[in-house]
Amino acid sequence: MATIKEEAQAYEPTQTKNIADLEAVSVKQEILSKTYKEDTEDAFTINVVIIDGEDYRVPDVVLKQLKVMVEEKPNMTTFKVKKEGTGLKTSYTVVPLD
Repeated sequence: MATIKEEAQAYEPTQTKNIADLEAVSVKQEILSKTYKEDTEDAFTINVVIIDGEDYRVPDVVLKQLKVMVEEKPNMTTFKVKKEGTGLKTSYTVVPLD
């Protein structure tokens, strides 16, 4: 049985990662909408993909860029996302890998 101190020292807050953290993503990867802080005025919903039990957030701008790419290249199978900046100045670029 662990003490509160030991648990506190080992504590790692759960954090949703970003799709840009992945080396490659399949266009066939299942995407889900997840709502956080339900039943509060701070509730918000994000799109996520779940890979190896980890949630990776998919910003709307990534879906918008991917839509254009898939229209131009319907046989595209994988892509990666490059992220630049932080906070409100974050930008994403979708890069086809095939």
